[in-house]
Amino acid sequence: MPKYVLALDQGTTSSRAILFDREGHACAAANQEFKQFYPQPGWVEHDAEEIWQSQRTVAEKVIRQAKAAPEDIAAIGITNQRETVLLWERATGRPIHHAIVWQCRRTAPMCDRVRAEGFDKTLREKTGLVTDAYFSGTKIAWLLENIPGARERAERGELACGTIDTWLIWNLTHGRTHATDVSNASRTLLFNLKTLTWDDEILKYFRIPASLLPAVKSSSGLLGETDLFGGHIPIAGVAGDQQASLFGHQCFERGTAKNTYGTGCFLLMNTGTQIPHSDSGLVATVGWKRSGVTTYALEGSVFIAGAAIQWLRDELQIVRDVAETEAMALAVKDTGGVYFVPAFVGLGAPHWDAYARGTIVGITRGTNRHHLVRAALESIAYQTRAVVDAMAHDSGLRPEVLRVDGGAARNDFLCQFQADILGIPVERPATTESTALGAAYLAGLATGFWKDQQELTAQLKIAKRFEPLMPASRRTELYAGWQRAVERAKGWAT
Repeated sequence: MPKYVLALDQGTTSSRAILFDREGHACAAANQEFKQFYPQPGWVEHDAEEIWQSQRTVAEKVIRQAKAAPEDIAAIGITNQRETVLLWERATGRPIHHAIVWQCRRTAPMCDRVRAEGFDKTLREKTGLVTDAYFSGTKIAWLLENIPGARERAERGELACGTIDTWLIWNLTHGRTHATDVSNASRTLLFNLKTLTWDDEILKYFRIPASLLPAVKSSSGLLGETDLFGGHIPIAGVAGDQQASLFGHQCFERGTAKNTYGTGCFLLMNTGTQIPHSDSGLVATVGWKRSGVTTYALEGSVFIAGAAIQWLRDELQIVRDVAETEAMALAVKDTGGVYFVPAFVGLGAPHWDAYARGTIVGITRGTNRHHLVRAALESIAYQTRAVVDAMAHDSGLRPEVLRVDGGAARNDFLCQFQADILGIPVERPATTESTALGAAYLAGLATGFWKDQQELTAQLKIAKRFEPLMPASRRTELYAGWQRAVERAKGWAT
């Protein structure tokens, strides 16, 4: 009998691999960072070859750590940074350009043109997404327009395109499988949420050949098979990182929600089998598809969360280690009126202002580094509050509790302030690897490693629950100040 499911968790700054056992415990884990490229202000790229090599390296490492044979691994589940996209040669498997990362803002002018032509309304209606450089569609169009010969080669069928899940599957299967799942497809700006297919009208508008795109599969089911680890192992689960996290948190019921505090901050709420609609700057997305049933979600994507703390460490150098930030924040009773809006690459949900820029307001002569650190942590919670408010407005559903994961979720100050500013409890599960666990669950369910979702529910353990303690009047006062600060950050780069 197999002992494990292998989760490949390909993130924005590092590649991870984790072996999970039947109880959902992480038995072996490995992580490897890779290089970030910033060729121009607001542009972000990755070397896709380095991503693949780092992901393969950590997978091999955890298999060695656990002394696992191929037959010990029931399946592979993949989760990935979602909107990052690349083109490669079908014949050689070589990328023709660096991958363009989800954070990259190079296509903001293209999005302006789409809105000026009124096509953004079509995109919103069909894809559930807003017209923003965040999503993959305009990045693909940019590559076809700006890489010499790319469009002609694509039209001849010489090139393949995909988000990072597709790139990993291609390499794992030696190019035999060119596929993605519905959750990743729903992040491209090219995918119709109603038909669950690539949309011909949108492809025609962006001049993207349909032959360039991968086949779209269920999130839980056989997508391919790899022999790279000494035997034949099925690839049976794929989901974008935030959808995988929603599944890993076991937000299986309508109205349940989770927030991931990573480089960015991503809050998703399960809306069941109905496609949600937002008037408040959120996006509709596919959560997952399994056993023929598609589950949808509302999502608010905040571009900069943990990256704000990294900026304090790496650029301002007022923090030696991110682990220090909790004590530093608690060293002062409040921020002294300082608000930090970390709009380094614009503002995401619910504002969608590509031209906002980072802003710190309220500084006085008495402001010190502790105030700035506290303001940076609070900014993560404020941005989350904006998304939760928008979700309640759009759906009539307000989560009764928020489950959290990601690196910054280990910070007790942030979790408590998050509960305070939301006015609802925040729960931190014992397993903080919810994204990788979600991918493992999807793969394990598809192969019978786990029987059903009820079996998974028994595995959920909450390590700590943070109850809101802040008076409502103080909550209102602080959040009003945040909203004023955000207005000062908007539109700066125009």
